Amino acid sequence: MAYQNIRVSVDAGVAVLTFDRPEVRNALNLETVREGEAALAGLAANDGVGALVLTGGGDKAFVSGADINDLRERTRDEGLAAINSSFFVAVERFPRPTIAAVNGYALGGGCELALACDLRIAADTAKFGQPELGLGIIPGAGATQRLPRVVGLGRAKHLILTGEIIDAAQALDIGLVSAVVPAAELEGKARELARRILRHGPLAARLAKVALNASARVDLESGLLIETLAQALCYESDDKREGTTAFLEKRKPRFTGK
Repeated sequence: MAYQNIRVSVDAGVAVLTFDRPEVRNALNLETVREGEAALAGLAANDGVGALVLTGGGDKAFVSGADINDLRERTRDEGLAAINSSFFVAVERFPRPTIAAVNGYALGGGCELALACDLRIAADTAKFGQPELGLGIIPGAGATQRLPRVVGLGRAKHLILTGEIIDAAQALDIGLVSAVVPAAELEGKARELARRILRHGPLAARLAKVALNASARVDLESGLLIETLAQALCYESDDKREGTTAFLEKRKPRFTGK
């Protein structure tokens, strides 16, 4: 499928989805969101994809936020339709691990997109922030819920209520990202992380993601039940047999995802 605002590639099990509107710092408009949703659906159905990297085109921005021209015309009913939020939920629910490779500005919806990913790494030039209050709106695509779960309620309140823009080093300090690398090394680092994930059992990675996502939404007893059920599925898998056998035979496992 041909896209106007994004680029998609798959190489050796690693998919890369690039938001490519550098003239507006990769801002999200409705067309870009719809293209992203279509790309996610196609990649989710591709058994050859084991991990997904999301990044921005050019060297200025990951995603700078919602397209203000588009946002300015949105109505209450469009707000209730949760256009961007629904897309980020699809990112969060993507069946394989996701990595946000933040190569520049990640503001507003861009920061919320990164929060929807499983792992976040940043170029040393990256900037993060939730400046929505300055536009007379709130972060409405997940930041009021995901950001406190990642950095803590106090820091989330500070970032949202002040609109402060923080750099990559500050983002690392508060746990918003797990690594900061020179901008020129970001793509390689993201692919390296993806390859590390691909070395593990794909079914186990998928079920671990389900259990981890549930940890922020359910009580401990329910979370432990989900973990137990996920482990039971792993115990019956070909991957568990292969992984344990390979360990005993001192060789690399050959996982199939079954």
